[in-house]
Amino acid sequence: MQAGMLYAFASYALWGLFPVYFKALQDIPPVDIVMHRMLWSFLFLLVVLAFRRQWDWIVPVLRQPRVIGGFTASALLLATNWVTYVWACNNDHLVDASLGYFISPLVSVGLGFMFLGERPRFIQWLSIIVAASTVVWLSWQTGHPPWISLALAASFGGYGLLRKTASLGALPGLALETALVLPLTLAYLFYSTLHGQNSFMAASSSSRWLLAAAGPITSIPLLLFAAGARRIPLSLLGLLQYITPTIQLLLGVLIYKEQLDGDKMLGFAVIWSALALYTAEGLWRARPSIRK
Repeated sequence: MQAGMLYAFASYALWGLFPVYFKALQDIPPVDIVMHRMLWSFLFLLVVLAFRRQWDWIVPVLRQPRVIGGFTASALLLATNWVTYVWACNNDHLVDASLGYFISPLVSVGLGFMFLGERPRFIQWLSIIVAASTVVWLSWQTGHPPWISLALAASFGGYGLLRKTASLGALPGLALETALVLPLTLAYLFYSTLHGQNSFMAASSSSRWLLAAAGPITSIPLLLFAAGARRIPLSLLGLLQYITPTIQLLLGVLIYKEQLDGDKMLGFAVIWSALALYTAEGLWRARPSIRK
């Protein structure tokens, strides 16, 4: 249990610190960052798979077109999420990004109801309704929906739905996703190089090293998360996940001096209350398994 909590905490804390990494790459376009993130993650995961000699999943997967199709969809959702998040980090929208990840668990509950036949309990429904109503209220106050928050919540929630129903674990699954988008990644990098727009070649030495480090930076938190998820109850894992958007919010407000006006702060407070209610209800029901 203690090791699992340590692994999970480390993964969520590292994800929360990702804005620091992306801020250091502000001279690189968000799409280029994501393409390099896919490329270097694929290469890093190949090394990890070779070290663990974990190749036996490849042939069975290649014989299942539906699995390939599902992971293609999840890879595209992941890329969408990454591009949106990197753009938000480097355009002073960290507060909006953190709101998206606060909302994401409630989006997952709604998707589970629509596509998996899951039946949310009364408190869960109440939390979803309160959060959705607050998003509508924020949209009315600002004159437009919080597109960044909604895009991140929807893409991450959809990604989680596809991965939940997938037949592969974290490491093989991410390796397959990066492999499936590798042709697109290589085509994009080749095209940009052909037209003299290769940001990697034009970047400083430090930015090049940071881009190349995207492989382990992306993969290590995921591997820590997978190790933690196997050792602690799902309810506790769900509670710890709020570490990530909390760190993002604090970075945005305290370090990068983003504005958190009264209306947005009130909206955050209401959504936090809905999440607290949702989490408390889940912990209450799961307390026997946590004691074990």
